[in-house]
Amino acid sequence: MSAALNALSVAPSERTYPPFSLERLLRTVFEPTQNRRICLLIDLPDLALMQDAAFLNDPALAIQHRAWEHFYEPLRNGVMKVLGLSGGGIFAYKMTHGSNLDMEDECRDLQGNVLSLETDVYPDYDIILCISTFSATAPLTAMAKKYNFRGATLHGVNEIILSTGLAVDYNDVSRDAEKLRRAMTRADEIEIDFALESGEVLTARLALDGQEAQKSHGLCRGLQPDVANLPAGEIYFVPAGAEGQFPMKYEDGTLGRLIVTGGRIIRAELLAGNPATIDAHNAKLTADPMTGVLGELGFGTQVLPVSGADIQDEKVLGTCHLATGRDDHLGGHLTPDLFKDRRNATHDDILFAPHKTPNFDIRQVRMKRGAQREVLIEHFQPARYLLDALAGE
Repeated sequence: MSAALNALSVAPSERTYPPFSLERLLRTVFEPTQNRRICLLIDLPDLALMQDAAFLNDPALAIQHRAWEHFYEPLRNGVMKVLGLSGGGIFAYKMTHGSNLDMEDECRDLQGNVLSLETDVYPDYDIILCISTFSATAPLTAMAKKYNFRGATLHGVNEIILSTGLAVDYNDVSRDAEKLRRAMTRADEIEIDFALESGEVLTARLALDGQEAQKSHGLCRGLQPDVANLPAGEIYFVPAGAEGQFPMKYEDGTLGRLIVTGGRIIRAELLAGNPATIDAHNAKLTADPMTGVLGELGFGTQVLPVSGADIQDEKVLGTCHLATGRDDHLGGHLTPDLFKDRRNATHDDILFAPHKTPNFDIRQVRMKRGAQREVLIEHFQPARYLLDALAGE
């Protein structure tokens, strides 16, 4: 039975997961691992904190603490030996303070030595794990292709993610993702209806032009350069165009209506909250129009608990998300050099999920594929078409 279907049949309070095992995760994701060199990357606000692991004294750097406790120490204390790996070093780079922004080249080791990512790290390791505050998937994917390594990005790791999203069997995740990928691939268009509390319905139409659906499934095997984004479990497209409207809940709780034409958000309008938040968004859209380009449409494929971090919560079956900005790591053509300011070259997910956007409902998500018409999601639940796809072989 599909792992996702099996999980749907069990009440959330009764779902159980095996304990997190770094050995199992690395063996599953990167097999084979023998004779490969591995290292860890973390991000720090001040690289001086790397010397003698001084960052461990800062309780605000909880993600980096988890990188040390759950990845660095197990690697050094037996996991590398069991998997036939070598290396095991840990390096810090300067925190980017933005999702998928390019990383500065300077890094530090535990002795405080000033090193270069492109000279001292990327060429010397076969597997690179990046446990960071801000996602580094896009820049690391570009570097993997340049320096021929494999890797995984695990930004925002918290205790819920460790005990659930990173504890699952990624062979199962991959099988379910492929079933849903086949169900959606070569779609011509996706329509999403958003029902607001006022009763108004906003509709966004994403043109996909029959492209092959892609999957983030957690497996990064073989010797081809690749970077997995963990936790995984997602089907995604790079939209060829977009029209319509959709709501957005900003970090301060402000609710806006985003107007989309020609594949790009051209204007934000206030629905509720702080007008200054909308004004700031509109100023950014005017100053650097590339920040409004819709670079991704994604659908979750797993049944997981809410973690409070989008990296896991966007992988939940029944949710979907859009993303603005750079999309070169997804096969798109929007690279940092196309932005007026490279500091704006982020890839920002906009997640639609009950816990994240209680102000509105996804009334329905529909797919058009030739003459075929299918409902994919209703009220944040997978529709029969997706459930049947998961039940198939």
